Amino acid sequence: MISIEEAQRTILEQITPLETEKVSLFQGLNRVTPEEHIAPWDIPPADNSAMDGFAFAHATLDDSRLKVTGFLPAGEVYRAPVPAGEAVRIMTGAVVPPGCDTVVPIEDVTEDGEWIRLTSVIRAGSHVRERGEDIRHGSTVIPAGSLLRPQEIGMLSAMGTTSLAVYRKARVAILSTGDELLEPGSTPLPGKIINSNSYSLAAQVLDTGGDPLLLGIATDTLDATCEKIRAGLNADFLVITGGVSVGDRDFVKVAIEKLGGRITFWKVDMKPGKPLAFAMLQGKPVFALPGNPVAAMVSFELFVRPSLLKAMGHWRIFRPKVRAVLQEQVTNTGARPHLIRGIVSAHDDRYHVSTTGNQSSGRLSSLIQGNGLIRLAPDTSYARGDEVEVLLLDRGFELGEA
Repeated sequence: MISIEEAQRTILEQITPLETEKVSLFQGLNRVTPEEHIAPWDIPPADNSAMDGFAFAHATLDDSRLKVTGFLPAGEVYRAPVPAGEAVRIMTGAVVPPGCDTVVPIEDVTEDGEWIRLTSVIRAGSHVRERGEDIRHGSTVIPAGSLLRPQEIGMLSAMGTTSLAVYRKARVAILSTGDELLEPGSTPLPGKIINSNSYSLAAQVLDTGGDPLLLGIATDTLDATCEKIRAGLNADFLVITGGVSVGDRDFVKVAIEKLGGRITFWKVDMKPGKPLAFAMLQGKPVFALPGNPVAAMVSFELFVRPSLLKAMGHWRIFRPKVRAVLQEQVTNTGARPHLIRGIVSAHDDRYHVSTTGNQSSGRLSSLIQGNGLIRLAPDTSYARGDEVEVLLLDRGFELGEA
């Protein structure tokens, strides 16, 4: 068996970025751009008012009184210079008129006919957004390799971008194996169970930003397994669940090798998820995950998700880890690191974690209840108040309740 970290390194050495494609600006959200984006102009392109108020030349202000001689809404331009001692009523976003350098907000003046009097001290340059104060023409605004979040999309639109290159989404074929499986919508029969793994794994692929392709169920024969694996090679990645152990009807490893694949490893020193294989087949990464629902999802989090992210151009590919204070006594009596499902919260400037109870690898509800994985060292007992390493599966615990 190899360690979790060695397995991750071994897999990621085999993963290379996918090719890029041109998409619309909105389709670029949460994708990675391979190009640097240069500002084609200053943003803002001219000095403009940050407030509804009155624009004037600060040096010409006399006795806090100004005569209002014009009106300038946003979207229009005031071309004539504003004479000394005069002001122009200006709306937010309007270009500051020639000869003016300061704006006084409406609420800081009293009006008397065509005259205004300032009711507070205003410094020169107040409430004026200067040309290029956000972005200078020719500067690199978004470096190559950047993740395009809503703020990057907004900036790109301000730069006039309508389409751009991004790394292509990974196409991930998903195959479940086992004579005992039925598809959702079927009525469970004696000895049969519903195939949930394909759908939880497909959801994890979508959550990662990839495109899942469901291959259905392979029955427990070598020919059926080979046929389904061949179909999966049309995708960029193939994820198989079940059939990877050492049972009489576990054909996944045999099928991969029969089709010319090279299995790099097939056991990882962890619980759940020990029977896990990684292979390269016709240049495509193949992950053979355990059949137990929790083991399959945990294995995806640790090994498949980082691989998909790397292929799609991301450089931050691992979930965050934190140190959290245990709220109960726990013990790992086994010889492997145990990743148990935990409920993480943050308060008093610290993370706190408790378990979700029964840790059976077939108990999918233990993942529903939790939002993190607690890593317990082999043959180790932990007391309440001890700190443990926790892999955060989501950040929902940071959101306040309505």
